Amino acid sequence: MEQNDPKKSVTPEHGSGCCQSRRDAMKAALAVTALFGGAVRGAHASEAADLPPQPGDRLVRMDDEGAPQPLKVADIPLASKPVRALPFAATDALVRDGSRLGRVILMRFDPASLDAETRARSADGVLAYSAVCTHQGCEVSEWDAAGGAMFCFCHFSKFDPLKAGTVTAGPAGRALPWLPLKSEHGELVVAGSFSSAPGVRKG
Repeated sequence: MEQNDPKKSVTPEHGSGCCQSRRDAMKAALAVTALFGGAVRGAHASEAADLPPQPGDRLVRMDDEGAPQPLKVADIPLASKPVRALPFAATDALVRDGSRLGRVILMRFDPASLDAETRARSADGVLAYSAVCTHQGCEVSEWDAAGGAMFCFCHFSKFDPLKAGTVTAGPAGRALPWLPLKSEHGELVVAGSFSSAPGVRKG
């Protein structure tokens, strides 16, 4: 008569199936968590891209292709056509391009030509303004060297960058919001919020 060998252990079939079921359940739970986490991260990234310029953001050219390159003071030509830019959250490698209201134009002047108040919000002579015209929301993108004004091609509203973006001509009813800057190792860095809400005011 054959006797059982006590050294051999037998695992019940239901035990094996139970362990497998647990493993399958854990894998499914991890997959759901990863999917949900990815969706949350995607939503947060989308929300962050919609934000206006934030203190600490760098600035990158609006029409740049490839990896964003933070703009430096030296990249902005003196008293020339404004450079169109977008805020860039360097720590997250995120360009804030989700809203037109975050668009910025940059101009550079000799710091000695700026009054004390204007110089204080510049980065070595570089000034930043909202790129959205306060008349009907078109884009301010040009420079009238003779008149010393930035202007919008839609209805030719003009703004003086040396006088806090005040309107000098055209139908715009209020100044172009300015954005304070500072320089860190030559890079342009957002130092605060827009002086007022960009775009067209309702009501």
